[in-house]
Amino acid sequence: MSKDVTSSLNTFLVGGAVRDHLLNRKILERDFLVVGATAEQMLALGFMQVGKDFPVFLHPHSKEEYALARTERKQGKGYTGFVCYSEPDVTIEEDLRRRDLTVNAMVMDGKGNIIDPFNGQQDLANKVLRHVSAAFVEDPLRVLRVARFAARYHYLGFTVATETIKLMQAMAADGELNNLTPDRVWKEFSRTLAEDNPEVFIEILHQTGALKVLWPELDNLWGIPNPEQHHGEIDSGIHTLMVLRQAVKLSANANVSEGSQVAVRFAALCHDLGKGLTPKNQWPAHHGHEKSGLELVERVCVQFKVPNQIKRLSLLVCEFHLHCHKAFELKPSTVLKMFNQLDVWRKADDFELFILACHADFNGRLGKENEDYPQAEYLQAAVAACKQINPRQFVELGLKGFAIKEAMDTAKVAAIRQLKERLLRG
Repeated sequence: MSKDVTSSLNTFLVGGAVRDHLLNRKILERDFLVVGATAEQMLALGFMQVGKDFPVFLHPHSKEEYALARTERKQGKGYTGFVCYSEPDVTIEEDLRRRDLTVNAMVMDGKGNIIDPFNGQQDLANKVLRHVSAAFVEDPLRVLRVARFAARYHYLGFTVATETIKLMQAMAADGELNNLTPDRVWKEFSRTLAEDNPEVFIEILHQTGALKVLWPELDNLWGIPNPEQHHGEIDSGIHTLMVLRQAVKLSANANVSEGSQVAVRFAALCHDLGKGLTPKNQWPAHHGHEKSGLELVERVCVQFKVPNQIKRLSLLVCEFHLHCHKAFELKPSTVLKMFNQLDVWRKADDFELFILACHADFNGRLGKENEDYPQAEYLQAAVAACKQINPRQFVELGLKGFAIKEAMDTAKVAAIRQLKERLLRG
């Protein structure tokens, strides 16, 4: 068998790779469309089929995806309820018509020629994300995908077409989003939180009504006021998006992994969920919203099957973000208690992520975007000072068991007090 197993096939680069090629963006993965072939031909050439009822194959050497041109007919609910037809008579245009956006509905042949039946190049030039056809409504996952693309290409000035927004609103209203599985929803959220402008994703989900369906506790924050003296932006939903923007900036500048960046940004979205439970007659104050929000954070993490590290960080940021802001006002013994609850002794990396999320909350307010956050330096230095206290010195004094812990706690409180006094003196 020839190594070039595609030589006998009529193949085209398709979808996102063509789009990113035209945008001069780095192509992360390449998918190919195969026209005029059968599944039997693909298997005979050594391709491996992905799922027995789906005409997508992996190249025997590169493992890139090659899909037979196909049409789909909706049958049932959700994004999996489709009947697929992939015989050799399916044309390029018929295949592309079922795709989500015009900018994703183009193919390129081996000579670099673009086939673009739905004017995707024009929409790229106009920086518009527009659905290809009425078939868009058949896949509820597309609501999240469009919002994710809007976030990804926001830096280039892309917006979603008005008619596509209206279609997404109709899809959110008709209940189709309820058929999305938690893992697919979380995949879209986590992928977008790794982008540079995830706030655009949340804004579009809110605008289309999708956020109300998928994460009502977050959507509920819009329209809930905060005290103007602390929050010039007033609205809790707007504040949350401002915190997310700050979380992106701070976590991108920190030396942390992409997974940790996602954790900080998700925690930013969760930190004020408790404000949605404040009775209206108590607005704009939100006393105790940190504790009341824990149940809501727990709920969404279970619903989306959020990884445990991200869930833990989100719960801690929800409960202790005001403690972090008021660090200089807290008694040293209260600071130590917080350290114990954060488990800074064993989870040093998570503590740094906690600080990043709290810093983002502090700066995520109108007029406060560039203010210093000395609380971070104080708490980081306090943890370092406490870690210098070694149980050996107390063992040498003859102490045993619980007495050692008490003596260490007393020494840690003293170290925190001395540090605080030194910092406040300047």
